[in-house]
Amino acid sequence: MGLVPLVILALAALSLCLSVVAMRRDAPLEWRFALPAPLPVAGPARFETVLDYTVPDGQAHAPAIVAREGGFAVLWFQGSAEAQPDVDIYGVEGTRQAEGWRVSDPAPVVTRAWLARAFEPGQLVVTLGNTIENEGRAGHLYTTAVSVGGWAMAAIADVAMGPEGPRHARKLNLSPLLNRSYLVKSPMVAYEDGSHGLPAYFEMGTTYGALVRFDSRGRVRDQRRISAQGAKVIQPMIVPLDRARAIAFLRDFDRSDVLWLSHTKDGGRRWSQAQRTDLPNPSAPVAALGLGQGRVLMAANTDPLEPDAMILSLSEDEGETWRPLHRFDGKGSLRYPMLRRVGEDIVLSYSTGGKQGITAHIFNAAWVTGR
Repeated sequence: MGLVPLVILALAALSLCLSVVAMRRDAPLEWRFALPAPLPVAGPARFETVLDYTVPDGQAHAPAIVAREGGFAVLWFQGSAEAQPDVDIYGVEGTRQAEGWRVSDPAPVVTRAWLARAFEPGQLVVTLGNTIENEGRAGHLYTTAVSVGGWAMAAIADVAMGPEGPRHARKLNLSPLLNRSYLVKSPMVAYEDGSHGLPAYFEMGTTYGALVRFDSRGRVRDQRRISAQGAKVIQPMIVPLDRARAIAFLRDFDRSDVLWLSHTKDGGRRWSQAQRTDLPNPSAPVAALGLGQGRVLMAANTDPLEPDAMILSLSEDEGETWRPLHRFDGKGSLRYPMLRRVGEDIVLSYSTGGKQGITAHIFNAAWVTGR
């Protein structure tokens, strides 16, 4: 073995040892989920389509929902095609006004050039991907950034946003070696001590989901795998059921045509081997949201005869059985749903037309229970 490989291995070993020492010196993590109040069912049913956007040229795909004071934002990546060197993050702002919800015109939120300048140290950003809210730090986003190669060489960046765009960015340190091939898709989960966990996934070689744990200061403290025997499960969507238990929905990267499910009984420290469910799925991601009292809302492509349709379903027994509530179809294939609670409302967004547009609806619990 030459000198350069030996130096690389030595540095990797030193980094790993320092990480272990630092983790042991820190206070132990809290592994009890923080649960929001159950969504109240009150007043008349409300449902409104607030965004129906088609990109003028190219693709708009993978929406995320960011909770705002008195409203929300929808973010997505847009460019000539996925993973191309002209992809930036676009978004709209939704605000409630006297006459109802108003959504701004789409505009760039994070561009490759802005992010490259915000990185410390500065670096090239070739393309951007899935972007979500960093719920542990106000005004921050997590975005999937590629500096070299494709998705298999991506990294997760924590981006501090300012009035004019990114003001500071750093890559999460999730591996003692190349720190590559980690991506995000799903919202974070909160813990009782004020810290958060980030559902992520690893795409290079051995493919698996992961729960990345942070402390209350936003430092990476731990990482737990969510995997399956004989399947490449990715994009975990985690729904806490109580302070100790949660379920994680996963898609199979190799397309086994069903959804996969994993469980934890200790706040995310250990996850069961993901198992196949009876829910059809064309290797597409899932959005899910806990409503309290054992109720879970899910948006997914679960019609085996028409996999391009988006089905909104409700479970009232912690995900054991499902009842379809509403069917969204038309405008080509509907993919990449996202569900978020905004105050006492629920926002659902997804890609339309085979990655050519973004739609968003907002509704309340009375509309859900009355279906």
